[in-house]
Amino acid sequence: MSATTPTTLDRLGLDALWAQTRGDPTIKVAILDGPVDLDHPSLAGAKLTRHPTMVDEPASAGGVMSNHGTHVTSVVFGQPGGPVTGLAPGCEGLILPVFSDRRPGLSQLDLSRAIRKALDLGAHVINISGGQPSEDGGSVDILAQAVALCREHNVLVVAAAGNDGCACLHSPAALPTVLAVGALDREGQPLAASNWGAVYREQGLLAPGVEIEGAVAGGGTERATGTSFATPIVSGVAALLLSHQVQAGLPADPQAVRAALLASARACTPSTELDSGQCLAGILDPAGALAMLQGTNQPMKQPTSAPSTSASLARPSGCGCDLDPSRTDADDDGVDEYDDLAPNGAAIRPSRLPGASQRIYALGVLGYDFGTEARRDTYKQLMPAVTIDGVTVPANPYDARQMVDYLGDNLSEARSLIWTLNLELTPVYALEPVGSFARDIYANLHHMLDGQIQPETNDGYIERVSIPGRLSDRTVRLFSGQIVPVVEVEQPRGLYGWNVNALRESAIAAVKDRQPEADEADARRSLSSFLNKVYYELRNLGQTSQERAMNFAATNAFQAATAFSDAVGGGMELDNIEVKRSPFCRMDSDCWDVILSFFDADNILRARKLFRFTIDVSDAVPVTMGEVRSWSSR
Repeated sequence: MSATTPTTLDRLGLDALWAQTRGDPTIKVAILDGPVDLDHPSLAGAKLTRHPTMVDEPASAGGVMSNHGTHVTSVVFGQPGGPVTGLAPGCEGLILPVFSDRRPGLSQLDLSRAIRKALDLGAHVINISGGQPSEDGGSVDILAQAVALCREHNVLVVAAAGNDGCACLHSPAALPTVLAVGALDREGQPLAASNWGAVYREQGLLAPGVEIEGAVAGGGTERATGTSFATPIVSGVAALLLSHQVQAGLPADPQAVRAALLASARACTPSTELDSGQCLAGILDPAGALAMLQGTNQPMKQPTSAPSTSASLARPSGCGCDLDPSRTDADDDGVDEYDDLAPNGAAIRPSRLPGASQRIYALGVLGYDFGTEARRDTYKQLMPAVTIDGVTVPANPYDARQMVDYLGDNLSEARSLIWTLNLELTPVYALEPVGSFARDIYANLHHMLDGQIQPETNDGYIERVSIPGRLSDRTVRLFSGQIVPVVEVEQPRGLYGWNVNALRESAIAAVKDRQPEADEADARRSLSSFLNKVYYELRNLGQTSQERAMNFAATNAFQAATAFSDAVGGGMELDNIEVKRSPFCRMDSDCWDVILSFFDADNILRARKLFRFTIDVSDAVPVTMGEVRSWSSR
């Protein structure tokens, strides 16, 4: 840091680590924050690259989130001789803006997208100076899955503990395997506003967090306080430790660095008016962590187990320079699972095949959007008026029934809509038919939208859809202002509408053929349980090989009904779906074994039924390989 750095940083003992390295250019630290002023003098010469995210705006002078992102970035990457010198100026920075000056908050869905993007870009450390209060430290499934992928791929997530000044948790900081960061005051005591809690005592560190100097958008510097600015200090130290490993000829091992940081944390003795839990696991000790990695100290603690997927959300915590814990969520739409986050304060390679990371096979509900008022009004003028109870009224383009009827006569107009794939009420992708079969794909989308608006008792009712496609580098802004990535749909093959009534009857018939004595009501309940388990409990973005295999398994479930009819016909319930890399696969393929586990809810002593089938996800549309295998297990 600069010559006027607070004395709390001096007491960290960075000299021993800085004497070894100021950062290796092969170590990548992703900054998930506000837009960053890459032209700031402190960052001149830094190896920083901004990558496309849902936030497409440039950094703006005076912008709250731009200042926040620029400040956090400079704490890690500020160049020697500039206004602010960072902790690891020699490392590479991946800038992925997630907070916007134009709108408050961030959905956990978009945060999970940014985490996955950082993974794809090869990040070793992901810095998140933000979070959202969570009663039990959990998050929505999609965010928990993204953090779990980081652990699987040996990537360290460092996140702010929050500035509510209570024994309360924030997500993602409280998710297992994340390294949570609280703040120290000038005297080396826990900052009164820094959060604490039982989870943080196992996976949290305290680092200087008062008047941390950093760059601001448009030039100049400022001092800011809070866990937001303690977090990049820990990320910077982690980057230095990884750089030391690489420069010593060892592979970068982020999880080993995490364990060393926690195991080497210095003891903290809080003043009498503070809760002992406010010390978390201890105070960041760079020299101790370095010694531990060099093998001159005690064995490291083991990393925490895999993350929970519970969903519990509450208010944002405010940025590090604003310790007001009041709610600032402007969304508040009742859809809790996609509520807002506000800023607060040998390496395992991905399992996907080269180039396969762009493929998706996702489940959801089809929707459409206009993007602008002008586009919406165009449809309103083109669509014919409707007569309701003898009264003729102008067309309503938001009425899906009217839109379906209009597109039935004017299918070419489907091209001017923004088709979306939604999880519940939240759009996750914009769907763009491309190529020679674009018209056929639009016809399929029209057909599936028609099925979705039918009564549930209708034979043509479609509950949800399966979409194969390719994730592009483009985004589109919806009418609400939300930005979503564009998925190119290249062929109608694989587009699938879940006509649950027809499929359920077909599956029941298959069960009855094999087990005439099977109870039809039990079989129906078992099949419904299967679908709900996949869609609601295991919902995902359909991007990784595992997710695509799982989603195709759900889509293909009714075709496999004859295989697991013993379980369905007996009224057994689906307990778990597990996806593992298959030990057997064709050359140049990407094969995964999906294991379905069924149990008898009325008789827990009854043996479980397990079914395994292999899915190859190397093509745009996954395919089942071989026969379904089954066995019993207690």
